[in-house]
Amino acid sequence: MFGASNNDTFTTIVGHSPALESVIRTAQIAAAADVHILIEGETGTGKELMAQALQKSSTRADKPFVIINCAALPAELAESLLFGHEKGAFSGADERKDGYVQRAKGGTLFLDEIGDLPLAQQAKLLRFVENGECQRVGSHEIEQVDVRILAATHRNLIQLINMGQFREDLFYRLSVVTLRLPNLYERRSDIPELAKHFLKESAKRNNTAPCTLSSDALNQLKHYSWPGNIRELKNICKHVSALLPGEIITKENLPQEIRESKMKGTSGYTLPEHGIDMESLEIDLIKQALTYTKGNKSKAAKLLGLSRDAFLYRLKKHDL
Repeated sequence: MFGASNNDTFTTIVGHSPALESVIRTAQIAAAADVHILIEGETGTGKELMAQALQKSSTRADKPFVIINCAALPAELAESLLFGHEKGAFSGADERKDGYVQRAKGGTLFLDEIGDLPLAQQAKLLRFVENGECQRVGSHEIEQVDVRILAATHRNLIQLINMGQFREDLFYRLSVVTLRLPNLYERRSDIPELAKHFLKESAKRNNTAPCTLSSDALNQLKHYSWPGNIRELKNICKHVSALLPGEIITKENLPQEIRESKMKGTSGYTLPEHGIDMESLEIDLIKQALTYTKGNKSKAAKLLGLSRDAFLYRLKKHDL
């Protein structure tokens, strides 16, 4: 559900906002390069869907695609689950077993929530990422396994590195290319298209007529902050589809937290998706303040919420 592109595998990603298309262009190039990729993004932005598109458009498309949720790996079994074990390696190991790495041989290993992988396993993973070598629990033999790694995280890995919770060398090995998925608020022009897609999807699943959104409902959706991102929008579409099949959805039909939501931030100003020229905006506001106060710098500073010294500094900086 992101945005259409020249590569058919990326058409599963709905949306055409500039923020999204920029990521997809980079992803198309990186997919064919057969390098490790780190996918960053808030929870619910579609990191797994991006990983699937990358794999399907790579030279390993016909090979295994193995998904691991690192946050769900039991610490005491993580090494065995990743790299396999020999018979008798530990209590309950009744047979030799492949790990996720061996199952992905020749293909792609998707390490979701890599920031939650225990430090002890990060060291083992580093060795594998560096030279493709791994060792089963209970074995003295080194195996060579050819696997491409796609890793994803909603956490700030640099911050985790500074806290001693993530290995810096592993970070740089995994992030040969980094893709940062925009949150839904950053790509809110995609909301009508995404909502239509999810409403149709829900109607098909429920065997009902699809709902449509009124202009006031769409406007409210566009100005909601979307802490749950695309996943939250999908759930809302499921909600209204189940309760009001085939109906026109108005603002009053939306969940309470969306109906009562205000513009993101406290200023009421919405940042354009194409961005702004911050310096030009600051100069323009200073000039307006001086015009309103007929050149009174103290009053102009107060209008802008600045101290007199801070205001004078900005006048000097912009040579006004």
